[in-house]
Parts: sequence; structure tokens; C-alpha cells
Amino acid sequence: MKAGTRSPPKRKGLGPERREEILDAALRLFAQYGLYGVSTRQIASAVGISQPTLYAYFPSKHDLAAALHDRAFTDLHARLVASLALPRTRDGFRVALRIYVDFGLDNPDAYRLAFMLEDPLGRTPRPDDHAVPPAAHATFGVMRTWVGELHAKGLASSDDPERLAQSLWAALHGLVALLLARPQFPWVEWETLIQGHIDLLLNAAVTVDPRRA
Repeated sequence: MKAGTRSPPKRKGLGPERREEILDAALRLFAQYGLYGVSTRQIASAVGISQPTLYAYFPSKHDLAAALHDRAFTDLHARLVASLALPRTRDGFRVALRIYVDFGLDNPDAYRLAFMLEDPLGRTPRPDDHAVPPAAHATFGVMRTWVGELHAKGLASSDDPERLAQSLWAALHGLVALLLARPQFPWVEWETLIQGHIDLLLNAAVTVDPRRA
């Protein structure tokens, strides 16, 4: 659908369902045209509502982007939290690292908006543009928990678990961002690359687990 193409009018009063429709349409348009290449009028048209109706849910495009950012991190957080039920071992941690990679590759539009969005040249940032929202803090907190508990068991390679958690987070992001941004690069087979990358991180971050559970 072209930006500005109007969907058939929708009935009023859908509440949370309408909110999700707006977010879904905004994400599609942002992915196609960029955050700063789409207007709230175009988003409203894509949903089949008026611009004032959209503003009843989201006062500005910035609020829309913030909601999409939070939705992406909330989804990733829920997936990572599930990994905390696993044993605190090298193999358990492998699952947690893979969850992050799979989320990014399975949800490229949401990942780009949450992790890869930059301001266009010449735009004056808003004061809260670069504030880290609670959902992002909570999501990284799962990585911090994993590394901290491995460290407490003597399985972390560093005496600074916070630095190690941040380095692992950055390394995972680097792989996902490159695969999304440059899929045409002559990568080796993606599954082989992902497994090898995670093995590299585990070898650097986690000492040998004698139980190999």
C-alpha cells in the first residue's frame, strides 16, 4: 500500500484493537518510508480513520514511535525472561543468546525501529529522544541477570559482570544489525554464521562448565 492510500473506513470504538491496528500500520509505513518520511495523516489513512481519531490514541508521531519501541522491547523481554527458567550453565546461556538473535531476524521492522533508528541530518533532537525507556532497561536486565548469576557461580570470564553483559549485548546487536542491513553481503550460510558467532561469544564469556548441563 502506498503511503497515503486510504483503507475502507472502520467502525468506531474498537479501543485496544484499534490501537494495535494503528501501531501495525505505522510500523509497516515506517519500515517502507522511514520514520521521518511518513506523516500521521498517512498512518490514519492506512488504518481508515481520521487524523483527529489517531490523535486520540497517539498525540504525535513521536508518541507512536515510542509505543512501537516499547512494544518491541516488551516482546523481546518476555522471550528472554522465559530463558531464566533454564539452568545457569553455558548451554542454558546459549539458548538466551539465540533468543535475542532470532527475535531480531524474525521481527526486522520492529528491531530496526527499536535498535537501529537514527535522526536524520539536521534534525534537532527532542530532549527525551535518547532516554532509555523502562522496557529497554528491563530487557537488558535479563542479560545482566544471566551474566551476574554465571559470575556468582564462577563461570563468567570477567570480574566485571556489568561490562561483560554490555559487551555481549553489543556483539549480538552487531550480528543482527549487519544481517538486516546488508543481507546481500556474501555471508556464509546464516545458520552456520549465527551458531559460530554465539560459540565465539560463549568461549570468550563463559568458563568451562564441568557439568556440561
